[in-house]
Amino acid sequence: MNSLEQTPDSLGFRMPAEWEPQEAIWLSWPHNEQTWPGAFEPIPTVFVNITKEIAEGQLVRINVADNDKAASVRELLRRSQVNLDNIRFHLNETNDCWARDHGPIYLVRDFEDGQRERAITNWEYNAWGGKYPPFDADNQIPQRISSEFDEFAFDGNMVLEGGSIDVNGIGALLTTTSCLLNKNRNPELTQPEIETRLRKFLGVSKILWLEEGILGDDTDGHIDDISRFVSPTTVVTAIEENPKDENFLPLMNNLELLQEMSDQLGNPLEIISLPMPAPVYHLKERLPASYANFLICNEKVLVPTYRCAQDVKAVGVLQDFYTNRTVVGIDCTDLVWGLGAIHCVSQQQPFTDRIYSA
Repeated sequence: MNSLEQTPDSLGFRMPAEWEPQEAIWLSWPHNEQTWPGAFEPIPTVFVNITKEIAEGQLVRINVADNDKAASVRELLRRSQVNLDNIRFHLNETNDCWARDHGPIYLVRDFEDGQRERAITNWEYNAWGGKYPPFDADNQIPQRISSEFDEFAFDGNMVLEGGSIDVNGIGALLTTTSCLLNKNRNPELTQPEIETRLRKFLGVSKILWLEEGILGDDTDGHIDDISRFVSPTTVVTAIEENPKDENFLPLMNNLELLQEMSDQLGNPLEIISLPMPAPVYHLKERLPASYANFLICNEKVLVPTYRCAQDVKAVGVLQDFYTNRTVVGIDCTDLVWGLGAIHCVSQQQPFTDRIYSA
């Protein structure tokens, strides 16, 4: 099933947009204290807060190493009055908590009778260009989940992280040259070859390339800190209003690129500006704090906040757009010391009527 003649797109599969109906959200519970050197203590509480908001309306699937860890996490959740009926534990050992990047990227196939079928794509994961070994356990997560659910996994045969791409579900994909064309990912592949794999394995027809990411982003410029589809025709994009800030020029450049782009049908994109938070530092290190790292759930949109005046404005921008969802801010000031926020630690599992069997 993995030749370029028999790939997901030829079978009618596509990567769904994040706002499409979801069965669950995947999390990988944090345990690697070196991700937050000297500041791990508040991190489980942040995960509890994220889990509680999601579990009010849908399933949360949590990767943990073993039954003892599941029991301890369950107790943490119980103490915070999380809806445990919507919690499922999965015994999958991980190296770290960044489920967006090591988790499965799902596909769906829709039929004329309204039924939906689901499959998994399994890409290589190398911890953002080999920056944080070991990553062998993380790289096995999609295949382990595929085996647990007896859900077919298409092998993409290149390094790809979920945070590096964003789709509108009907043919357009946003990404960055600074990440996907970085030689620490797929040095043997040209840009056209990478585009071919994205089209064949994610069912997209148009690749929209932005350029640089934000300061402090160790992923080399993940799109989910910059620009996100919020509807088939609309993109929200982070804007730094202070011209003296180092993020001002790269984000303005990305905005100008978006303004010249069109969707898969050739229509101009509708663009909504999202403010950047005040700079967040830890031990004098600038952190990649961005409101664009939000997570869309069935009933809510969870937005990272950073204890600054822009928090209210950012939540308001998204609430004005998502009138059918409740937009909730979650303090991620401690979490972002690990160089990621809410979207980085989560991966959506789309709703399906049945599982694809090759």
